[in-house]
Amino acid sequence: MVCSQSIQLMARPVTLFTGQWADIPLAELLPRVKQMGYDGVELACWGDHFDVQAALNEPGYVEGRWELLKQHDLACYAISAHLVGQAVCDLIDERHQCILPPHVWGDGEAEGVRQRAAAELADTARACRKFLDAGKSYMSGKPAGSGKAVVNGFTGSSIWGALYAFPPTNQAYLQKGYDDFAKRFGPILDVFEKEDVYFALEVHPTEIAFDIVSAQRALDAVKNHKRFGFNYDPSHLGYQGVDYVKFIRNFSAQIHHAHMKDVWWGHGDGSVGVFGGHTDFCDARRFWDFRSVGRGDIRFEDVIVALNDIGYTGPLSVEWEDGRMDRFHGATESCAYVRKLDFPVNQVAFDAAFDKSNQ
Repeated sequence: MVCSQSIQLMARPVTLFTGQWADIPLAELLPRVKQMGYDGVELACWGDHFDVQAALNEPGYVEGRWELLKQHDLACYAISAHLVGQAVCDLIDERHQCILPPHVWGDGEAEGVRQRAAAELADTARACRKFLDAGKSYMSGKPAGSGKAVVNGFTGSSIWGALYAFPPTNQAYLQKGYDDFAKRFGPILDVFEKEDVYFALEVHPTEIAFDIVSAQRALDAVKNHKRFGFNYDPSHLGYQGVDYVKFIRNFSAQIHHAHMKDVWWGHGDGSVGVFGGHTDFCDARRFWDFRSVGRGDIRFEDVIVALNDIGYTGPLSVEWEDGRMDRFHGATESCAYVRKLDFPVNQVAFDAAFDKSNQ
């Protein structure tokens, strides 16, 4: 009996997504990342961690990023543009100003923001290619990962506000949202194709795809564009009641990157439901909250087995979020937990030795 096949011989690299650490300059953060036990980082395109326009326009910038990584023997397989991506399809309001670069926000006029966000995301594909090309020699001595150049991110959504379908909402209305997504992302994905880079949407509430059915509808909307896929994150699926292991198996060809993030649900005092009750994270009344990896309700053993079964060889990137815990403590224990849990797959059938020809 053969349980699975894989080209993978070693456990996957464990990286830290720096998005929740953007308040710390990268030069100060990287030695701590190494100290916490990580193999590398997934660089966020905010704070000073990775500047898209500097990467494209400042001589020596991308080489300087690699020099910082080399100083601490850290790898990088992906960059992430969640904040700018959110503005591509969203209905823009004052909250977006807090997360967008000034040159993308501009005067705040909604359609202008969306168009500038789309241009910045296309530039992110160009910057990703330039950055990873500059690091090829250094990365040749690191675990290969998937071999893909990946930008993780969000899409935003013009129809998230229609989630509950009231006022009465028909499929024609919802389809307009997917059509809008396809119109805006089509040209972006064509740039990703030209640069040989993949865009990996983190399936997530407030995005055009937030569960299995909406993820399939997003794929359909862009006609299964080869450069559009997913940054797998079980935490955003689990508390919704979505089968996060089934997601892996349904979209095995489209999973380009994987976040390890935990969440618990079924907690609180019964006064707040899945929609969050307009409460803050860590309010004791909440039904769900993000947890340090290994302390929530995600069955990571099932996740690892499914990722092995589909042949995923990219990094396992810890996105650490737990408002009740010191982040350095939490990210350190999360790294150790993921590393202990991950394992290389068997290269032969476990019962092959029963065959006399193999003895």
